[in-house]
Order: sequence, then structure tokens, then C-alpha cells
Amino acid sequence: MTVDEAEVTVLVVDDDPVVRFGLTMMLRGAPDLRVVAEAGDGAEAIALVGEHRPDVVLMDIRMPGMDGLTATETLRRRVSAPQVVVLTTFDADVHVLRALRAGAAGFLLKDTPPDELVVAIRHAAQGRPVLSPEVMRRLIDRVAESDHDSRGTAARRRLDLLADRERTVALDIGAGRSNAEIAARHHLSLGTVKTHVSAILTKLDLNNRVQVALLVHDADLDPPA
Repeated sequence: MTVDEAEVTVLVVDDDPVVRFGLTMMLRGAPDLRVVAEAGDGAEAIALVGEHRPDVVLMDIRMPGMDGLTATETLRRRVSAPQVVVLTTFDADVHVLRALRAGAAGFLLKDTPPDELVVAIRHAAQGRPVLSPEVMRRLIDRVAESDHDSRGTAARRRLDLLADRERTVALDIGAGRSNAEIAARHHLSLGTVKTHVSAILTKLDLNNRVQVALLVHDADLDPPA
């Protein structure tokens, strides 16, 4: 196993034992992934994270007792929080947005092909979001609008903390553009774009670019031309 294939430990959380078994067996086929435990609800997941300290948690949303959303919010408040990938059967479930705002690395449908699931877990372990630009746009379009005005004002105030170039990069992230696309649009090196993204996350106290995109959406700002 090379340095790039360092072992990634995983906790599988789902109230259906058949689903847990299927996911565990699927992941065992990847030499660099190791399922360290399984949990049937959010409370058990939190306890097992403390015991096993997994790199990634595959978290179901709808479970009896503590649901996956509450568990995700609780876990992501920890100093050494694992990456959380939400599992769902609905690609437009508004509850997923709550998980993303809480700092989840992204979400996957439960019928995601095995090879894509493995790649997604590896990406999550590296702190990379598990959302394609297309899926991210669909999710953002579904954000509830009930508190749009107050969220918009707060979001614009936070984005004002950024330098001009950082703000431009943030808006591009909000438009679903990759680092490579941002670099090409503004004639920047990929390394420079990554530096800007890192600065944005630090200044805004965010975990990943999905949260940046949601903040830009809340601010209701147009992407740079």
C-alpha cells in the first residue's frame, strides 16, 4: 500500500442491519478501506466514534432515536471530528442541506455504485467534498426560502471579510466551478487557487467548499463574469 493509499477507517451507520451488512461487505473489497464498527442510530454512532476514531462516517439520515442529522451536527462540533458522508435515498431531500451546513463532507445515494462509493470515501477522508457541481446546484436550488432575507444579510456580511480575489473565488465556488475551472477563468495557477480556497475556509470558519457554496447562495450574489 502506497502513501496515497493509506488506510481509511470507516464507521457505517444505518438502522437497517441488512443495509449495514451490504455496505460493510462492499467496502471490504477495497484494500485501503477498513470498516471499524457499525451503528444502528445516531447515539450509538457518537459513542463508537469516541471509541474507534474513524476517518469517515457513512451516516444514514432517518433512524429511530437520534437521527443522522443530529448526530452529524454533534460530531462535527468536535475538535477532531471525522468526515461525515450522509447516505440518503432522495437526491433532493432538504434534510441533506442541514447536514451540509453542519459540516458534512457531502452525500451519496444508497444505490451509488460500489466503485463510486469507494472513491467518495477516499475523497472525504482527504477533506474533499463528495458532491458533483451538478448535484450541488440542484441542492442549492432547493434551499428553503423562509428565512432568506436574514440569512442573506448575514451571509453578505461574512463574505465581506474576504479580500477581493478571495471573494471572486468564493463566488466561483458558489457557481459550482472546480479549482481548475477557476484557475482558467482568472489566469491563475492551480496552486494559487488552492491557497485562496484555504484562506476562504479559514476566514469564514468553514469546513469545505460545499459550505462556501451554500453561503454564496444565501448571499444571493451573482458569480463573476
